[in-house]
Amino acid sequence: MARDWRWDPCISHSGDAVSGFIDDYFADTKRKVIVIAGAGFDPRACVISRKLAAGGAPLRGLFLQENRPDPSPELVSRAAKNIADLQTIVPNHALVPVDIFGSDLAVIGGRNVARALAGQNFDGITDVVVDVSALSVGTSFPIIRLLVEYSERGKGPQNLHLLVAHNPALDGAIKTIASDSPGYVHGFVGGLTLNKFAGAAKLWLPQLATGKRAALDRLYDFVSPHDTCPILPFPSMDPRIGDRLAEEFMVELDSAWSVDTRDIVYADERDPLDLYRTILRLDDLRKPVFSEVGGSRLVLSPLGSKVMALGALMAALERNLPVAYLEALGYDLEASVSDAPDSPHLVHIWLEGEVYPQPRPQLHT
Repeated sequence: MARDWRWDPCISHSGDAVSGFIDDYFADTKRKVIVIAGAGFDPRACVISRKLAAGGAPLRGLFLQENRPDPSPELVSRAAKNIADLQTIVPNHALVPVDIFGSDLAVIGGRNVARALAGQNFDGITDVVVDVSALSVGTSFPIIRLLVEYSERGKGPQNLHLLVAHNPALDGAIKTIASDSPGYVHGFVGGLTLNKFAGAAKLWLPQLATGKRAALDRLYDFVSPHDTCPILPFPSMDPRIGDRLAEEFMVELDSAWSVDTRDIVYADERDPLDLYRTILRLDDLRKPVFSEVGGSRLVLSPLGSKVMALGALMAALERNLPVAYLEALGYDLEASVSDAPDSPHLVHIWLEGEVYPQPRPQLHT
């Protein structure tokens, strides 16, 4: 059966092929590039910008400094070093502070970052690179949605690239202090507030991740799904991570969420397209089954790997799926973590641009 999926096929690169692509593609001095990246404490903050700057094409930076209440002095010091490095790597740049929470602790980061992006001038820019390595889901998802919409209307740069420096061990070393207010990522409500979806059968697809039990329990209560299909990384860089996650979430899987072992979704930890295609297949299978009884709605919660989160993002963009998320109030980082991460695994997705034939399958709205 022919599939009318926007990113199937999709141009992507993984591992050493990403470095080869950057060295070749961004060596063309006719290209005018802007890189959007996080300017925070994450040791991966400078990896992609450094590689792009070495490519040779004229480069401009938009560095987003996510501000949360009462950060630890250690994280502030690490962030200051990364900011200084980014400013040296990309001299032509803007550093934009983004408040993630309001004075009442309401989540406002998505709206603030969308406002900051809307004020940018993209005249003459041929390529936008969004480096999600040091950006949170609540910040990166609205940015990418807005850029895709610009591309759809022909108002933005022709080419949109997503890049991430993937390091599961580092992700595990970053401990999240979750807020108490679950909600939907800005721009990713997915129509759930409309009457047409009031009776829809909700299938919740949470990404399981170490240390995220409390956050996922709050999200489960918020989403109140009819069924749950947790997502486990497989294959993965750590072959035992699936077993450890199953053990950590045993209570939820066995009782609280009532998950049958046949309902667990496995997705390649280093290939966002694997999860993207899996989510779309699930959506396609459920639509005819529930069409006569209120319809079906998939709800995503990407709290795990940033690479797998990109797969969830692509599916959410294509089908206008809701993304339920619990924003981090703060972070803790193990003191032993080096400022220079060991050779992260790079992933590149060419999301929009001249490489794709026209017309393309339309995004659902």
